[in-house]
Amino acid sequence: MQRTPEGLLARLTPQLSRLEKRDWELWVIVSATGILVSLGLLALVLPAAFMKNDNIHFEINVSRPLALGLVALIALLNTYLVSRRLEIRRVREELISTTLQQQLIEQQSFTDPLTEIYNRRSLDEIAGRFISHARRLGNPLTFLMIDVNNFKQVNTRFGHLTGDTVLAEFAGLLKACIRGSDAAIRYGGDEFLIMLADTTASGSEKVIERITKQLADWNMAGHLRGFQLGASIGIAEWHDGEGLDEVLDAADRKMYRQKTLHSEPASFDPIER
Repeated sequence: MQRTPEGLLARLTPQLSRLEKRDWELWVIVSATGILVSLGLLALVLPAAFMKNDNIHFEINVSRPLALGLVALIALLNTYLVSRRLEIRRVREELISTTLQQQLIEQQSFTDPLTEIYNRRSLDEIAGRFISHARRLGNPLTFLMIDVNNFKQVNTRFGHLTGDTVLAEFAGLLKACIRGSDAAIRYGGDEFLIMLADTTASGSEKVIERITKQLADWNMAGHLRGFQLGASIGIAEWHDGEGLDEVLDAADRKMYRQKTLHSEPASFDPIER
């Protein structure tokens, strides 16, 4: 359940509506002015119309100051309307640009710069949306707590730059194993959290199988000579009435149990509910 542009639309819509209202008001002014000018011309023309030899002749006498004033008035009105339309267009473009920049800044504040997935700061908001979705629809929700096994050895043997690369690639591997409706979070250091919407604990085994296969393929590629990257995974299914801390604690305990008992890549905890 990735972030949607709903927040952006919610912020833009009222302000754009106000701008559209101002634009509509200008069109009313244009229409009203056109009607008034037309009525004024008719008032001048109709009294001067008379029949002669089956033809309509118009004889209008308008003083020069009045004619010049009328031309000047129309020119000023057109200048005003054009300037207002340009101003509204400029304000609309600035509004959209500013809102998009704010959205980008907000998105960046919730994104881990190394792995380009959600960071710990975003956890409460994202988990809140997932739990609300599950509670509202009565659907299951499962959390996977994932730890990269022996990651300190990666930093020690290959250096921190390689370690950062491994974390970034591991995050990309996790993203490739989940759907767009799920979420991956860098929980801290070499720990990651996956939220699987509309998924039971037993259903999460398919995701774990994909992670296992992706890890095996990654190791087969020989990215780290003489080192097999592995992960321990703890599963916890959320149930209505449970708080976020409770379900995270359950997943965390199961993950650490696997980390202690198993040293093989992508070991994971059997379902315990």
